[in-house]
Amino acid sequence: MISRMCFRGVALIALAALSACSQVPPLPDLRIEGIERFRQAPSDRGAQAMAEAVQQARATWPWWTLLGDPVLNDLQNQLLQSSPSLQVLAAQTRQAQAALAAAQASLWPSLNLNAGVTRSANQLAAVQGTSYSVSAPLTWEIDVWGRMDAQAQTALANLEAMRDDWAAGRRAAQSTLVQTYLALRTAERQIDALSRAEQAYRRSHELTQARQQAGVAAATDVAQVEAQWQGTRAQRIEVATQRAQLEHAIATLIGQPPARLYVSALDAAALARWPLTPLELPAQIPANLLDQRPDLQASKKRFEAANAQIGVSEAAFFPTVNFSVAAGYRARELGNWLSAGNQFWSVGPNMAFNLLDFGQRHAVRAQAFAARDVALANYRLAVLTAYQEVEDNLVATVQLQQQEAAQNQAWQAARRNLELTQAQYLAGTVSYLNVVVAQTSALNAESAWLDVQSRRWVALNKLMAAGLRF
Repeated sequence: MISRMCFRGVALIALAALSACSQVPPLPDLRIEGIERFRQAPSDRGAQAMAEAVQQARATWPWWTLLGDPVLNDLQNQLLQSSPSLQVLAAQTRQAQAALAAAQASLWPSLNLNAGVTRSANQLAAVQGTSYSVSAPLTWEIDVWGRMDAQAQTALANLEAMRDDWAAGRRAAQSTLVQTYLALRTAERQIDALSRAEQAYRRSHELTQARQQAGVAAATDVAQVEAQWQGTRAQRIEVATQRAQLEHAIATLIGQPPARLYVSALDAAALARWPLTPLELPAQIPANLLDQRPDLQASKKRFEAANAQIGVSEAAFFPTVNFSVAAGYRARELGNWLSAGNQFWSVGPNMAFNLLDFGQRHAVRAQAFAARDVALANYRLAVLTAYQEVEDNLVATVQLQQQEAAQNQAWQAARRNLELTQAQYLAGTVSYLNVVVAQTSALNAESAWLDVQSRRWVALNKLMAAGLRF
């Protein structure tokens, strides 16, 4: 009868304890007011233009498929399969998942099986003997004050942050691969332009030598054209070195030794078509497109984890309540070890309270509040940095589109000037120095046009990677 009443009392205590008091502070509003659209978004071109841009972008997602390059698509697949940086993030996510499982398991009772043999002696009473015991104790820390629940919240927020870190790391790696690939293909186009110029300068050198032998050109003309020819050859070799180093960077990024990766060079026809015209930005890009960006979500989850950790530090000021049950056998002889007379059991709650710790719990709580303030500041900084990144690349994309058109016209004008100057030189009306200047101007204009075109794609790549699926 007594034992039955005891069990009922213990059950009531356990049920009451299930409604634990949470010490976790409520989450504040993390929104930054006053941001409704991006300042550097292009002016409104109408709803129809925006709808067409949205449809085109969604039809070609992921964003790098806009380039229409099967080599890049294959490299992206290799990146997801064997990138060391993504493998590290995946392993860290599994660690966070295991930590969450451990925190959740602490909410439940634990059952052990204990067995032992004890030899004891009392010299005064001249008594000695051996005792055998086996027991199965069950212990359960009742989460009255929400400490373990707060630990589980912390572990869950850390796991969600790691998952967002993995997504953000994947997107960053994909963006880096696109940017490196763009640089590699731009280097190939620069090499093509320098090779064409080098061949033209070599022919000019042969022509100038012939004119010198005929007595219609000076030795200085031959020296000038040879210096220009060899200087252009040196530039081509330098850009070829950069192209090889970019290929090595791609290999490391996708988890391959540089010796095992060869990115086939584009032929002349492909170089003339590459890259495609970048997608134009739609009007009125809403700022809330960044709300689901993985890196911002990860920073937000880390703030939630730090906030939940305050609940853990607050619960330390309250007593811990444990409930334990134990049953088993204890005997001095193995022969009658399992008899009813050797049974024993115990059941009951117990409570422990820390009376004096010389300020340790207060220090831990202050540390938890400071850690939450750090996490909040980091989150706000991440949000502001994300908006700055998008604004920077918006203005770059808009301005580089205009700059590309202007630079292309400058290149065409430089080519026409070169043709006229070469004709004048052959007619003997100008010196070869004029030809050198015109050739240098045309080559620099073409190189600048290729650079602007590449920078426009890089800016668009960063916008797409930032989550602007417009």
